[in-house]
Amino acid sequence: MNQEVLQAFYDDNCNQFSSETIRSYKISLSQFFSESEKKYDEVRAKDIRNWLATLSEKGLKIRSIQLKLTALKSFYQYCIEENKINHNPTKKVKTPKSEDLLPYYLNKRQLALLQELTKDNLRERAIVEVLYATGVRINELLNIKLEDIKWDTRQIWIRKGKGNKDRFVLFSHECALRLKNYLHVRYENSDFLFSSPRGKHISCDLVQLFFRKYSKELGFKVTPHTLRHTFAAHLAEKGMEFIYIQDLLGHANINSTRIYTRLMNHARKKQYDQYQT
Repeated sequence: MNQEVLQAFYDDNCNQFSSETIRSYKISLSQFFSESEKKYDEVRAKDIRNWLATLSEKGLKIRSIQLKLTALKSFYQYCIEENKINHNPTKKVKTPKSEDLLPYYLNKRQLALLQELTKDNLRERAIVEVLYATGVRINELLNIKLEDIKWDTRQIWIRKGKGNKDRFVLFSHECALRLKNYLHVRYENSDFLFSSPRGKHISCDLVQLFFRKYSKELGFKVTPHTLRHTFAAHLAEKGMEFIYIQDLLGHANINSTRIYTRLMNHARKKQYDQYQT
């Protein structure tokens, strides 16, 4: 019974949610119902609270716990709207408070080490540079086509990003150089920038595998999303106005970008301390 309702939830929201959101929701909901061993219409608020407490005890970060609860809230809101249940068990479950931490991002030295590590693999070096130079999400990266790249103005057309919104992102001269080096030796005949031997785009799992390898070899964590944070953090530290960072990141709400205000203030304090010593 659970699987049928869950599949209906995914099918009904496939156009509203990104593929990455659907993937995340599937993992979270599958995990919850597997551990609770209850049918969706038998779940109570205490079952959800107990599960969240277990996740916290296992050391899962607050942000990850919040995302898993969001998946449950979305699912049960769907069940209410479709008259599948009369009571929403997530209504009385409070969202855990976020840790008052800056977004994790790489400093200039760490970024240089990552770039040095990947320099001998032209495709991987290009992937790293595009993620850092543009701040795109991993799904947006994978769906870039050659025709989307405007070489003369150094722009990339991101089609149907999060929320199905199009936008243009900029890329640097260094990024252009890395892309051209990669494309010069690429043998696949494909419309996609980063393609598989069959002509489709490479998989998200493959890129994540690359980054797990980098983290192990470098001794610090780095993911595709880390480079998105790094992109925004470095722009904020240089004093770029948040409205422009918001456009480049594709944030629909400026409040999603304001977290980088603390990064800019943090950077200014570091500079002040350096001048005073």
